[in-house]
Amino acid sequence: MRKSILVFALLLFSAVGVMAQTPERPPMKPEMTEIWDPEVPVVTPGETPVDAPSDAIVLFDGTDLSREWTSQDGGKPQWIVEDGAVTVKRGTGVIKTKRVFEDFQLHIEWRSPSEVVGESQGRGNSGVFLQERYEVQVLDNYNNRTYRNGQAGSLYKQYAPQVNACKAPGEWQTYDIIYTAPRFNDDGTYFTPPVVTVLHNGVLVQNNVKLRGPTEYIGIPEYTVTEHGPGSIMLQDHGNPVSFRNIWIREL
Repeated sequence: MRKSILVFALLLFSAVGVMAQTPERPPMKPEMTEIWDPEVPVVTPGETPVDAPSDAIVLFDGTDLSREWTSQDGGKPQWIVEDGAVTVKRGTGVIKTKRVFEDFQLHIEWRSPSEVVGESQGRGNSGVFLQERYEVQVLDNYNNRTYRNGQAGSLYKQYAPQVNACKAPGEWQTYDIIYTAPRFNDDGTYFTPPVVTVLHNGVLVQNNVKLRGPTEYIGIPEYTVTEHGPGSIMLQDHGNPVSFRNIWIREL
């Protein structure tokens, strides 16, 4: 018992000695948590929230579509350019950007036809494909019901939009899309899946959602995919004369 007490006393004495020799930490000052370098780069915003900022790539300014876009087979796109917009020409197929991208902020404006034709998926249907594989649905869902994971603002057949923010047919609408591209394991499966945020007419409809896989019309998208690198932005020809304008992108 005496031996145990003696050992405890020696340990306590040693600990007190070490503490006595440890210098006190200096008091925190505001400048100790301030990071000055490197300086944050300057980007000049557009005049309005829909105008391209200074570091954006303008993909379509209402005039020359062929400068940044191509048809699916690499030829000149056949869609109709007039009055500052480009409109789907039925049967000519998708168009896609010549440039390829990974992580980005994309702004795109679209308009369904003012003359209402069809219902459900047959009314103002198109799509914005991210890296040519992951579709943000374009559809006229103003007083037009369809399956919830296939309406405007959906990540097609994967995530329904949180709300229906559609304007009336013939009115211009906006998508602002934040996209983080997937990264892959050595076997071609996702290490991190694609992540998407979408604002429809300024309203958050997709909040940092993780996709299961590429868009599928039939069947369930799977995590097991073939590894891919950067990809184009692709706009869908679904047979409806949907128009687009003011398309710009910021690489992140």
